[in-house]
Amino acid sequence: MALPPDPTLDEIRAALAAPVAANAAFDGWNARAVDAAADSMGLDRGIAGLAFETPLAMIDAWFAWIDAAMAERLPAERLATMKIRERITALVETRLELLAPNREALRRAATILAMPQNAAHAVRLGWRAADAMWRLAGDTATDYNHYTKRTILAGVYAATLAVYLQDDSDGWAETRAFLGRRIDGIMRFEKAKAQLLGRGKHKPSLSRFIGRLRYPVV
Repeated sequence: MALPPDPTLDEIRAALAAPVAANAAFDGWNARAVDAAADSMGLDRGIAGLAFETPLAMIDAWFAWIDAAMAERLPAERLATMKIRERITALVETRLELLAPNREALRRAATILAMPQNAAHAVRLGWRAADAMWRLAGDTATDYNHYTKRTILAGVYAATLAVYLQDDSDGWAETRAFLGRRIDGIMRFEKAKAQLLGRGKHKPSLSRFIGRLRYPVV
């Protein structure tokens, strides 16, 4: 990603996110990774350091880059031709493909995010990934469904990443099978929830019944 003249810190983070991750696989999420990424792009190390003051800032920027790259690979018109289950599967698998070149960096990032002091940040990043996926999948829910869908998908994504980091099977077959089972679970849950809510719409209202007893319709 080329930098514009006189870039902002946000533009620097976006441009260096992937190179920093590539170097973090060898150097760890630290200043050495940032310096190496800055050198590769001819950027002043001091300026790059201002954009990435902490390991969490580096990881955050990388995951934001993954969000953006996922959207580029799976534009809305392509996703629109798929069923909802296929969309979610494709989105998660695309993320895995984007993470694949730097799986060691992901392993190091997971270790950092697992630290108790970083738990809230880890949850926020998981939520952001799930929100990005549901939005690309076409979800427009604004009620409690908005939150339940993202909470469940964030959990599935986190569990899938844990399997992925240990998966040495050809083409990550074990991870894909695990993901398929978990997404099947999401779809069954959503179907059961829709059926339950549908039945609820036709249930007689006790309060309305009592109201009619007191104030009969004339």
